[in-house]
Amino acid sequence: MKLKKVFAGLVLFGATLTLVACGSNSSTKESSSEASSSKVAESSSSEAMATELKDGKYMGESDYDERGWKVVDTIEVKDGKIVSSDFGYENKDGKRKADDEEYNTNMKAKSGVSSKEATDKLNAQLIETQDVDSVEVVSGASHTSANFTIATKALLEAAAAGNTEKVMFDLGE
Repeated sequence: MKLKKVFAGLVLFGATLTLVACGSNSSTKESSSEASSSKVAESSSSEAMATELKDGKYMGESDYDERGWKVVDTIEVKDGKIVSSDFGYENKDGKRKADDEEYNTNMKAKSGVSSKEATDKLNAQLIETQDVDSVEVVSGASHTSANFTIATKALLEAAAAGNTEKVMFDLGE
């Protein structure tokens, strides 16, 4: 009887040891995989910034979302530096979300920040940092911040190539 308990304990210990070893190995692989993909993302945007930006005005837009808004973004580059950024949302009538007082009041009440405040902060940070990856997410506007990053990276790629044709943004929505 005592031998059975010892044997069962050893089997349980062995199974636990195997699971722990396999689990830590896969999380190590996941961590190094995440680190690799992180480095790739950082290097691709850093490469775009390391590549000299060509002077010009770069514009783009997305398709309309389910609420009737599309992302519109324009950056202007002079002497290889971003001198203006105008990211925002526009409806089918061409009106900007940041100019819609009712929308901004409701958004601020729910999330603590209005669309106008969020887009103004994102645009200002891009000009200040000259690096889209250094632009901080605006608290209460994480979806807008993510769209800003996608759109701006696409425009920076166009600016690096000197392609002033309108860019279409795929926001994955």
